[in-house]
Amino acid sequence: MLIAKVVLPIRLHQIFDYIVPDVLVKTIGIGQRVQVPFGRRQAIGIVVELCHNSQFASDKLKSIHLLLDEQPLYSAKLWQFLKRAADYYHYPLGEVLFHALPILLRQGRPATLAETWVWQLTQKGTIFDYRNLTRSHKQQALLKLMQSGGKIDNSDFSPTIFKALQAKKLIEKVAVLPVRHHWHMDIVAQQPAFQLNAQQLNAIASIEQHLTQFAVYLLEGVTGSGKTEVYLQSIQSVICKGQQVLVLVPEIGLTPQTIKRFKQRFNVPMVVLHSAMSEKARLAAWLQCRCGDIAIVIGTRSALFTPFRDLGMIIVDEEHDTSFKQQEGWRYHARDLAILRAKIENIPIVLGSATPSLETLNNAESKRYHHLLLTERAGEAELAKQTILDIKGLVLAAGLSQPLIAKINQHLANDNQVMLFLNRRGFAPLLICHDCGWIAECPRCDKPFTYHQNQNKLICHYCDTPRAIPDQCPKCGSTHLVPIGFGTEQLEKQLNILFPGIPVSRIDRDSISKKGCLDHYLQAIHQGGRHILVGTQILAKGHHFPDVTLVGIVDVDGALFSSDFRATERFAQIYTQVSGRAGRENKTGEVILQTYHPEHPLLNILLHEGYPAFAKQTLVERKNTFLPPFSYQVLIHAADRNNQYAPQLLQKVAMWLNDHYPDPDLWLLGPNQANQAKKAGYFRWQLLLQHSQRSKLQILLNELVLMIEQLPEAKNTRWSIDVDPIEGW
Repeated sequence: MLIAKVVLPIRLHQIFDYIVPDVLVKTIGIGQRVQVPFGRRQAIGIVVELCHNSQFASDKLKSIHLLLDEQPLYSAKLWQFLKRAADYYHYPLGEVLFHALPILLRQGRPATLAETWVWQLTQKGTIFDYRNLTRSHKQQALLKLMQSGGKIDNSDFSPTIFKALQAKKLIEKVAVLPVRHHWHMDIVAQQPAFQLNAQQLNAIASIEQHLTQFAVYLLEGVTGSGKTEVYLQSIQSVICKGQQVLVLVPEIGLTPQTIKRFKQRFNVPMVVLHSAMSEKARLAAWLQCRCGDIAIVIGTRSALFTPFRDLGMIIVDEEHDTSFKQQEGWRYHARDLAILRAKIENIPIVLGSATPSLETLNNAESKRYHHLLLTERAGEAELAKQTILDIKGLVLAAGLSQPLIAKINQHLANDNQVMLFLNRRGFAPLLICHDCGWIAECPRCDKPFTYHQNQNKLICHYCDTPRAIPDQCPKCGSTHLVPIGFGTEQLEKQLNILFPGIPVSRIDRDSISKKGCLDHYLQAIHQGGRHILVGTQILAKGHHFPDVTLVGIVDVDGALFSSDFRATERFAQIYTQVSGRAGRENKTGEVILQTYHPEHPLLNILLHEGYPAFAKQTLVERKNTFLPPFSYQVLIHAADRNNQYAPQLLQKVAMWLNDHYPDPDLWLLGPNQANQAKKAGYFRWQLLLQHSQRSKLQILLNELVLMIEQLPEAKNTRWSIDVDPIEGW
């Protein structure tokens, strides 16, 4: 009797045994999908092992109902990669394997490229004179369009028009299979119009030395130093060999210029994976990549799990960006897993950033990564002049001081553009009763609502719950409700008052939520001329604004005083990235930073010595305080609705660790309430584990996960394990 061990997409570290029917014995294999009975329903699972024995009696086992695949869905290397990823993050293998599949495959659809049905002319329709269709102008227009070879938009013609022409035997519907591409036979790469500098040429040469083996490169380059050009040249060397390339970016919607450059450069099949794709298109892209029809894949973190026939290189752009870390469910870090995949595939990987993470810099300093530096701005652009502006005692208008307003006037007068950075969206972070002090708070999170004037709503920025603005204070009945503080909406409104006639574009999550909005703003900005850009950290991500000569950082003081030890690193990265937007190409740039704490050491080291000096000093501090990357952390989360089971669960975990792992190098902090103690109606707790050796922490977690699953409190809580957390909960 053949037994198939099957995993299902459920949050349990459990493998289920099923009998393989005789009819499937010769065709079933590891990595194939099967339909199996699970409880009262039929579920789709993946075969992970075949054997001839089970710990359960044969009369207790159910049989596989259906085999859905003729071949495994995963290559040997992808299978190895996913299993190691599941082991490292201690997440159920079934969830990980299904995470790597398009949704349609998870639902049981065939793993084959579907036929596309299209309308085409019949032999009669080819020679028929469309002018004879005098009774129907729509039929006449459609036939004329098809005979001329024009592109047909089905939305312009109703189905009845097509069927009418079909009834006249002028057109017919035929099935068309997707065209196979042989892109490596005919690569056309357009060369850049500018001359590469010595540092760029050296970086490209260094990468090309290891195109046939695993190597990790940190490409550290100041903003505007031409990192993308290094990517493009390196990619060309790979695809000329007929191999494929994976490019990971933090957010697709925020990097239109980068994607445009890729498409302009290479005449090869390319796919951009993004959340707006239809599931049918996503499946088609997945299948085409697997069979080698796609040369370049550009996508966010989940694109890492795309199958390839012959992957030759991985590039992770803006490797420091926190969006590469999944914060819900399977809490993997795409950058770290990309390095693991490159190692298993035995290919090079390039990590690019103007402000590398301290973990990556430490690996470069330890010689585990090759460190490539681009310290010169491409072309004739120079680094911007940077100034700290002390705003103590100054009158502020929506956060703007008079000296900054004067500077804005000066740069606009020279027909240049100004960017103002404020990492706080909405109109105001508080709505308060002027008479009694009542604050509008989200009852699900116990946090203040943010006032959004444009939407005329209160919105919780923690759980996204919207509320109508009350007519009067629910505590004292007063109608004197006032917004306190300022956000990007209020800043935009103030700028329209101060600079009438000057276009102001606000770019934040609210303003670009609709499709095409970001492109519309960017087109207006790139037309040149006087313009003011207002936005959150979205503005810092990969945009090239050649006419911006002044960057004003409106409010940063909140980032300077935080309980999170990573807060200064994130601030330094954002500050450096935003500052780099000023003075691109041949224009001189200026950066002004408003603060109440001009003497703060972090600001001064960034201002006078730059990000590398900050990173070097901070690494020394991390080493002295035994913080990552000089130790390894795991954060165990637990949440419930009654604030009882979650702390009880973590208390039992802490007691178990103390009893079973009395290791002096194992440090426990907690259980404590999470940084945000309540969110969306759940009370949240956490327990931090820290150890000097990653391997010992991993061994510990293998036992710990199975123990937690047996605790009765686990059934009444939402709990998860976050290996290598990058922020508190």
